[in-house]
Amino acid sequence: MDYVEQRMAQEAAKPTPSPEVQTLFTPLNLILFSLLVLTLYYRLRPSPPITLPSAPAPIVFRTFTPPTLLPYNGLNDMPVYLAVRGKVFDVTPGRNFYGPGGPYANFAGRDATRGLACGSFDEDMLTKDLQGELDDLNGLGDEEMEALRGWEERFEEKYLVVGRLVKVGDEGKPVKEEGKVVEG
Repeated sequence: MDYVEQRMAQEAAKPTPSPEVQTLFTPLNLILFSLLVLTLYYRLRPSPPITLPSAPAPIVFRTFTPPTLLPYNGLNDMPVYLAVRGKVFDVTPGRNFYGPGGPYANFAGRDATRGLACGSFDEDMLTKDLQGELDDLNGLGDEEMEALRGWEERFEEKYLVVGRLVKVGDEGKPVKEEGKVVEG
């Protein structure tokens, strides 16, 4: 028994930690401390750098003829263009309206001037002969011309003008536009 008593005396002689320290390192406290460290790590870790999306390709103002405008109808991932009174507008942001399946889809890649003036989306409002003269708007009344001006203003406010529409064969000729001469 001497050994046991001696051992108990040695253990009793050791300095005992204070009660606060004894209760500080409980399993629950260790779990809570690890959760705190983990939470701090996720909050303070460096985040990956934010990258901006690439800018869209620049659009060059160009001269279109009815046949060269036709492919810009929204099919095959092409942009959607339409012409109004000789100005070609990029209406791609309005693809839901002017692209394939939209209510104005028959105007995509075409001269929409007469159809918009008359408020008609029928195919017979479009120029049939793509190699011929552009629509000179003969036969339109004052109300239709006023409606056309409204459409043109709306397009100018909302969409980019990406070119001008000329008849086949006039691609390189200067065009008189609102009192000034524009080189082709």
